[in-house]
Amino acid sequence: MEKVNAMNPVRIIDLFAGIGGFRLAFESVGARCVFSSEINPSARRTYKENFGDEPAGDIRNIHAMDIPRFDVLCAGFPCQPFSSAGVSKKQSMGRPHGFADKTSGTLFFEILRILEWHQPSAFLLENVKNLQAHDRGRTFTVIQKSLEALGYKLFVQLIDGRFWVPQKRQRIYIAGFRDRAAWAAFVRRFEDAISGSLFDESPLPKLADILDVDVPERYTLGDKTWSYLQGHAEKHRQKGNGFGVKGFADLDGCANTLPARYGKDGAEILIEQIGRNPRRLTPRECARLMGYPDDFVFPVSDSQAYKQLGNSVIPPVIRILAGAMVSSIDRGAVIGKESCVSL
Repeated sequence: MEKVNAMNPVRIIDLFAGIGGFRLAFESVGARCVFSSEINPSARRTYKENFGDEPAGDIRNIHAMDIPRFDVLCAGFPCQPFSSAGVSKKQSMGRPHGFADKTSGTLFFEILRILEWHQPSAFLLENVKNLQAHDRGRTFTVIQKSLEALGYKLFVQLIDGRFWVPQKRQRIYIAGFRDRAAWAAFVRRFEDAISGSLFDESPLPKLADILDVDVPERYTLGDKTWSYLQGHAEKHRQKGNGFGVKGFADLDGCANTLPARYGKDGAEILIEQIGRNPRRLTPRECARLMGYPDDFVFPVSDSQAYKQLGNSVIPPVIRILAGAMVSSIDRGAVIGKESCVSL
């Protein structure tokens, strides 16, 4: 994959950074991260352990002029207000969702604020598939029109991560470019890269390939948890819906989507064990399921590692997009507005 000039790398910022999936992918194709922001202290700890610098905190408290100049804004903005599960849960509790969720639903407008101030060459956003359908499409219309109003030409693509990792994980990606020629170059390179990945006749990743042989006993479900999950599944089967345990994972296929709640009981991805209760995946297996290398460190509890991975992007998917993006940006062009931060 083509990399940018090491003497003049594409500069990115990593918003709602989580544990750094965007950064990992972009830096693998030669880009340089000049700023990151993440509100969760535990995720910031993991980020710092792996990249050497700790992200700034709540982006709402950071003025755009205090962010260094950059080429590409990256953001996997909070998906809970728009996800199918998140919306259902909030509706059942009588709570607002989407942009009406003042806690996290309006964070998209922080992205707009920074884009408007810096006017970078491009951006790459990631969110759940349901973003397009939320509020009968009105939410996505607002997002599209708002980004286009800032002068960006958009490329929107739904991508399933199962072609790169053994997991069903459909996510919507929104790339935007100020320069139309850069947009066209990105689309051509992205489509070439996707075609090469999908039609190279290599076998699809299998869940069995990321599993460890010797797994500590603590990852096997206790009798109480296993009994509860079976009863919960049966109750919902009788009601005719799909909630609860979805069966054992297919080791020769791909797993269900890894959620942030996975550490609670592992119900979404259960590994069958002959003569014993099933087990959940270990955090390291979950990291492989998301496409993180084995040298990526999690200096946090298992419960926090599960949450961080369930909220993460898939770096191998981002790398496809990043490679097409950084090689399409004209590095001779003006790179956004100057910041008051000296670099």
